[in-house]
Amino acid sequence: MKRAWQRMLSGRRLDLLDPTPMDIEVEDIAHGLAFVARWNGQTIGDHPYSVAEHSVLVERIFALQNPGIAPKWKLAALLHDAPEYVIGDMISPVKAAIGAAYGELDQRLTAAIHLRFGLPAQLPAAIKKSIKTADKVSAWLEAVQIAGFDVSEANRLFGRPAEAVMREVEIRLRPPREVRAAYTARHLELLQEIDG
Repeated sequence: MKRAWQRMLSGRRLDLLDPTPMDIEVEDIAHGLAFVARWNGQTIGDHPYSVAEHSVLVERIFALQNPGIAPKWKLAALLHDAPEYVIGDMISPVKAAIGAAYGELDQRLTAAIHLRFGLPAQLPAAIKKSIKTADKVSAWLEAVQIAGFDVSEANRLFGRPAEAVMREVEIRLRPPREVRAAYTARHLELLQEIDG
């Protein structure tokens, strides 16, 4: 049988086909996501815009759009793209071309990650939808601010976000080391809020 596991810097070996929560560490997630470029690296600036940076932004937008929401759901927003630390970030057209196999792999990894950090394997539909809404706002902001889209094209593809969110958020590209630290720090803050 061919190898289906990935060795992590923590020393864990994550089986991609049958992931277990015990083989997942936030440091591995943050490190991997800090080096995975969104938009296939087609963004302005001296640093790639990473999935870790995007995840921190989505959690912030999610919190702005849902004042008073429980910290565990903010954690779910932060972790919404966590499987990409081992499977990478594929743009939507590529995911569609690959089909169901990619989605199944993503779902298995997501479930293991959620269980590792005390979330339900499957999020409630309303929470999942709300995170997706924040994700689309993030995509609009990224498209306009750093990926070279004009506003009308971004509006057509992602929907125009509320003016308040657009005023609140400015994307700043940072080196992977800083983004990794920001991701792990936010993760820890949310766990402390949950334990609160």
